[in-house]
Amino acid sequence: MKNLFVVVCVAFVSIGSFALTLHAQEADLAQANASPAKKTFQLVAVPVELPCLQGSTKNPPTATVTVVQGKLNDTLTIHLKHFKPNLAFDLFTVQRSRFISNGTLDPAFPGTFGLAWYQSDLQVNSGGSGNAKIQTILVNQIFGFDGDAGVALAPINTFHVGFWFNDPNAAATCGFDPASPTPFNGEHAAGPLAMESVPDATSGLGPLCFDPSSTPGECNP
Repeated sequence: MKNLFVVVCVAFVSIGSFALTLHAQEADLAQANASPAKKTFQLVAVPVELPCLQGSTKNPPTATVTVVQGKLNDTLTIHLKHFKPNLAFDLFTVQRSRFISNGTLDPAFPGTFGLAWYQSDLQVNSGGSGNAKIQTILVNQIFGFDGDAGVALAPINTFHVGFWFNDPNAAATCGFDPASPTPFNGEHAAGPLAMESVPDATSGLGPLCFDPSSTPGECNP
């Protein structure tokens, strides 16, 4: 009877170990199929504005964005390098990008960025570098709408990240007319778009959508 008891116990242990192994494998598979919790991407400079951004001919300006998904809200950090000293910018999330997925200007761009959401100011220091950090709803769910019943503005996602010259005069030597500013700062008297994200080649969505839907142009919230 002792030997039978040992065999039965070993059998239960083996079954339990198999179940634990299977559960671990399923958990690993679910984690592998889950949307990423972190994404890093580069913003692209508008070609005509590049001379007004670049600190030297040796190194092109770079803007690296890292987005970390959280339980209640998300964190976006942007790092600028190799810029002209002391430039100021205004960071927005927007509905549309000025670029296509390969980083070239979109010839079919409609001329407007759609819904725009002011997120942060961005300041370059005397060494040509700058940083900003924001914490808000970003990943898969960032949107705006008009709650006025008389306005037909449905919820619109702003999955792209871009920043504008705060001072219109900072882009004057690149052909921008300071007498015709854009609304992209607190005073609604900003310069042109400086750098922006590009859409994903497959989904066509901006990088703040971590989990594109199987339906083209939609993101799983």
